[in-house]
Amino acid sequence: MNKLNVKFKDPKEVADFVTLVEKYPFAMDLSRGSIVVDAKSLLGIMVLGFDQVVCLNVYADECDQLCQDIRKFIAA
Repeated sequence: MNKLNVKFKDPKEVADFVTLVEKYPFAMDLSRGSIVVDAKSLLGIMVLGFDQVVCLNVYADECDQLCQDIRKFIAA
């Protein structure tokens, strides 16, 4: 499992993120506090809010290409 912190500014960024992660076969979720949602769910991610750092859990050992695809969403 790999963990990354990501952040979304607006609904367009969330839609772009979901489009990117949907092409990967492995499971992913996003969490903030006690809320956990499917990382491939547009509405689920919207519940987490904007301009908040959320944790992306990727349930795969090798996710280098995913990290490259979503690099603009990774929080510093």
